[in-house]
Amino acid sequence: MLKPGNWSFTFCLVLYTALALQAQDIKLTGKIVDGHSQEPLVAATIQFSGGGTLSDADGSFQLDLKTGHYQFDVRYVGYDNLKLDLDLTRDTNVLIEMVLAENLLQTAVVTTSRYARPLSESTISLDVIKPDMVQRNSPSSVEELLGKVPGVTIVGDQANIRGGSGFSYGAGSRVLLLLNDMPALQTDAGYPNWNDIPVETLGQIEVVKGASSALYGSSALNGIIHFQTTYPGSEPETKISAYYTHYFAPRDPAKKWWDSAPHAWNLEFSHKEKIGKLDLVLGGFLTNGNSFAQGSGRHYGRGEIQTRYRISDRATLSLGAYLNKGRTSSFFYWKDAEAGAYQPTEGTESESKRFRYYIDPQFTYFAKKGGRHRIQGRILGIDNNVSGGKSNASVNIFTEYQYSKDLPDWDANVTGGLVYNRSTVNAELYGDSTFVGQNASIYAQFSKKIDDRLTLSGGWRYEYFVLKGPSQLGDYSFPGGKEIQDKPVWRVGANWQLLDFTFLRASWGQGFRFPSIAEKFIQTSFGTTLITPNPTLKSESGWSSEIGIKQGIQVGGWRGFLDASAFWSQYQDMMEFVFTGFIRGFQSQNIGNTDIKGFEISLAGEAKLWGIPMSILAGYTYIDPRFQEFTELDSQRSSVDYNILKYRSKNQFTMDWQWTFHRLKVGTSTLYLSKMEAIDSIFELVIPGVKSFRETHGGFQVWDARLSYDIRPVTVSLILRNAFNAEYASRPGQLDAPRNLLVRADWKF
Repeated sequence: MLKPGNWSFTFCLVLYTALALQAQDIKLTGKIVDGHSQEPLVAATIQFSGGGTLSDADGSFQLDLKTGHYQFDVRYVGYDNLKLDLDLTRDTNVLIEMVLAENLLQTAVVTTSRYARPLSESTISLDVIKPDMVQRNSPSSVEELLGKVPGVTIVGDQANIRGGSGFSYGAGSRVLLLLNDMPALQTDAGYPNWNDIPVETLGQIEVVKGASSALYGSSALNGIIHFQTTYPGSEPETKISAYYTHYFAPRDPAKKWWDSAPHAWNLEFSHKEKIGKLDLVLGGFLTNGNSFAQGSGRHYGRGEIQTRYRISDRATLSLGAYLNKGRTSSFFYWKDAEAGAYQPTEGTESESKRFRYYIDPQFTYFAKKGGRHRIQGRILGIDNNVSGGKSNASVNIFTEYQYSKDLPDWDANVTGGLVYNRSTVNAELYGDSTFVGQNASIYAQFSKKIDDRLTLSGGWRYEYFVLKGPSQLGDYSFPGGKEIQDKPVWRVGANWQLLDFTFLRASWGQGFRFPSIAEKFIQTSFGTTLITPNPTLKSESGWSSEIGIKQGIQVGGWRGFLDASAFWSQYQDMMEFVFTGFIRGFQSQNIGNTDIKGFEISLAGEAKLWGIPMSILAGYTYIDPRFQEFTELDSQRSSVDYNILKYRSKNQFTMDWQWTFHRLKVGTSTLYLSKMEAIDSIFELVIPGVKSFRETHGGFQVWDARLSYDIRPVTVSLILRNAFNAEYASRPGQLDAPRNLLVRADWKF
């Protein structure tokens, strides 16, 4: 028989046992995947009132909890948020399937912050080109597509964002090209090799407008164009594309130099597949054709392999490789503006035989506490055998360590890294000498959300440059054969969600660009005109600022956004090639300080009109590019006597529109550029017909039309470019293509 004291002890023991069982430790494990493709979603967040975690490299997660009722909030950029209610009494495993967001404001972007965030939260102007837009415009080289982005123009193969660049004769770029988050500019000249970008495996393209040196360093002074490879989904996919381009006669029959019309063949191949823990991407491209410009053509092939292996649930190892081999030919300026407009002036032709490759290793590790460590690198080798003493060869080794961590308790993110870049260049272009350039940098960025409405971000980067070369280069000296420069740069930005679909943003960022080897040391000529070195060339720096509003539109069947922004940029010691006289010819010089102001309005979205699905991307950009002090020397060098920077068009309008009628798709696009008011005055003197052509031709507008039909598994497309056969020159001394027709067939398995 129990005594009263024993009764008390027993009751307490039973109560303690019951409470202990009620609060026992359990594990919630699971996997977060794309609901359609079942592709694992890496670094998705699953949060509850007491904490949270991130999914790892294969979408898996684990939470140590007490028994009880929980409400979880699951988020992944680009997908609809998901609420999950669970009563947990024992160890539980769940599969969480996320649905891709239809709202374009939720498009996942990485370039402005080095980690994935919704487009709506960006603190700086950013445009996104989706893979379907790449597909429907069928570019064999991506610069054909970039001209459709509001505020972006291509002048002489060089990208110009909101008037930040002019025409640099193939050397120096203020717009940084990235391929899979690593630089893709040619090492010695800072020049974009557009034919190296593999359109056959291309995913999303992100275009950042404004100084981005704080995150990406030199050459991002004016903005960034980021190309991203697409990876396989749950099902294997193989695609083969073949297309043929036929050029019609120019509007002026006198300019037709050919008896048999120029044409080009292109063949693309891509394959994407998951093999166990391995993601595999293969790509290939072949082109063979002659241009509408006499003596010009492209005959080359490229191949690509991308692999990603999940070593464990926290670690992945990636390896990519690419090569491009073949030859191209072109000329610098025409014979004259009349019958010889598509023919070269003697001495301006060049032929290039090239071999270029890159090798990209990468290792990513997700720490247990949520941080992401990434080590990535690129070995880029270039061997250009160019006629006329213009050959060049270089090897660039790029390495970067990056750490990024979401801080759920603070609703913040911290990202930072270390970069080392080394280039070795040997070229006839640079006095047949060897140059070695080294760049080391450290960067950090902090971003925080306040009250789930306001996003604040700040970034900093420190750059250190060393350039070594011969102390004497012909008649020019490079004192000590060595130059060292360093520079810190900053950026700040804010994004405020005023209403459910209304986002206000403001940003200010510094930029810095060290001269390319070509700008300082190039020695060559085009025709009878020399290009000479300038070893004393100084770096340029500057800043850009912006205020803008992004208004989401979700009315009836319409989903999209309207974006408006005003921007202001200033550059100090801007570098440009200028004509210095007939003894030294063209030379890269610091032309002084410049000031560029303007505004931009763009519209992107999808809707149904009378039950017919359609999509649109359109925009208008206005710029006012000026010298801060317009001198008599500036006036003498320019073709006009008033203050305006050379090789800029003040007004640009772009539009791309497509309708879908079941299996039939019909589309059109247009580009308008106002007259390029100022160019180098010497061009109007020495290039036959440039002055008269510019007097009779102002701005230009070009229209394209396209039609495609899906006959599974084949899609047949027709694209009529320059449909109205406009006669125009996007840069002096070289006419652009007359009307041409592209016929394409795509097989998808």
